[in-house]
Amino acid sequence: MSGQFWAELAEDLKDPEFLREYVTESVRIATVDAIVNAVDEALRREHLSKADLARAIGAQPASVRRLLSARNVNPTLGTVAEVAAVLGLRLTLEPIPESDREIITDPLRTGAAADARRAAQRLTEMRTRRAQQETVSR
Repeated sequence: MSGQFWAELAEDLKDPEFLREYVTESVRIATVDAIVNAVDEALRREHLSKADLARAIGAQPASVRRLLSARNVNPTLGTVAEVAAVLGLRLTLEPIPESDREIITDPLRTGAAADARRAAQRLTEMRTRRAQQETVSR
């Protein structure tokens, strides 16, 4: 991405409403991606198919395939908790690393980013991590 892209995104992030929306969406994307990747890994570790998982949670196999392969997936917390239990896992909350609090937590609370360009780059990295991983694994 060009320097102009970062400059324009950093400028957009000066708008408190845009900043909050961009941060929230970046965190949502990164969180859902991490959960989907963990479920996929647990399926392999437990030697279960997506169809096995679907039967265990009383869902259609197609819904489980979408959960683990769709780009814009947004499962409910209840569904994720049920899937986790089938795989011998449980959901927990953990603190955001201190290195990301200035980029995530502070802007959500204040509506301003201390370093908009740095925030733009870090948030974009969070949003695109899964897409990059999928490209590498193909």
